[in-house]
Amino acid sequence: MTLQDRSWLIETEAKRLGFSFVGIARAEHMDEEARRLEQWLNGGHHGQMAYMANHFDKRTDPRKLVEGARSVISLMYNYYTEAQQEDATAPKISKYAFGKDYHGVIKSKLRSLLEFINREIGEVSGRCFVDSAPVLERDWARRSGLGWMGKNTMLIHPKAGSYFFLAELIVDLELAYEHQPMKDFCGTCRRCIDACPTAAISPQGYLLDASRCISYFTIELRDALPDAYKGQFDNWMFGCDICQDVCPWNRFSKPHQESEFEPSAELMGRKKEEWEDLTEEVFRQLFRHSAVKRTGFKGLKRNIQFLKEGENR
Repeated sequence: MTLQDRSWLIETEAKRLGFSFVGIARAEHMDEEARRLEQWLNGGHHGQMAYMANHFDKRTDPRKLVEGARSVISLMYNYYTEAQQEDATAPKISKYAFGKDYHGVIKSKLRSLLEFINREIGEVSGRCFVDSAPVLERDWARRSGLGWMGKNTMLIHPKAGSYFFLAELIVDLELAYEHQPMKDFCGTCRRCIDACPTAAISPQGYLLDASRCISYFTIELRDALPDAYKGQFDNWMFGCDICQDVCPWNRFSKPHQESEFEPSAELMGRKKEEWEDLTEEVFRQLFRHSAVKRTGFKGLKRNIQFLKEGENR
């Protein structure tokens, strides 16, 4: 079996499992990306996400994560939806968290793909990653030709936009490395920069100060939300989609076909007053299998109260 045959088999099976795009890059040290990450960390742009500074060597060299690694297989899984919360005044949740927690849904598919490789190509050693380990997933996707890093720092595919979860298989299997990084097509556009309410994207783009990002505030920050930002969250209580919603490339987004990502009628139908009166029991019921669990009941209540106080500013 040629390297091209191996790669074709993997791509075909990945698409059968529901992945939209697949790219393969050689597993090696990421020199340029390491320098950029170091500068980003030194600038304090990670805020209180101390874990971003951990395992620097593993983040920049996949061979530290999988012994003898030869290839990084990057995969994109669509989560775009046209579903909207019915009450336009209700606190908002990012599209990616409408349905079941993506970590479990996608990890299961990755395991199936790894089993397929072992069965059809030969026994390999490998690990599956879905946004829960020190992997520079957008950089690997870019390296394998799946898109370019936009000014909002999201990976953008020219035919499908950016509403995708990224995942990786790192394996000790040599494959065909035929795709080169894609050209940047952001051009002079600065819609994401101008639309961000908290100025989290640098004026020139391509640099996100996570410590100013609404998603960081509503999900990652454990302390009290800073008063200086009251009235600037555009009614987001969990995550934020603004820089993607305004991106012209997302006019190519198509609704996902994953039933696990479909939101419940109860979630989409809740009114503003019901969110403000949210109880822990209802929180557990609504978000039992959701990524929203990450912020916790107290965190979500904090966010909702912050939005309410910001209305009076």
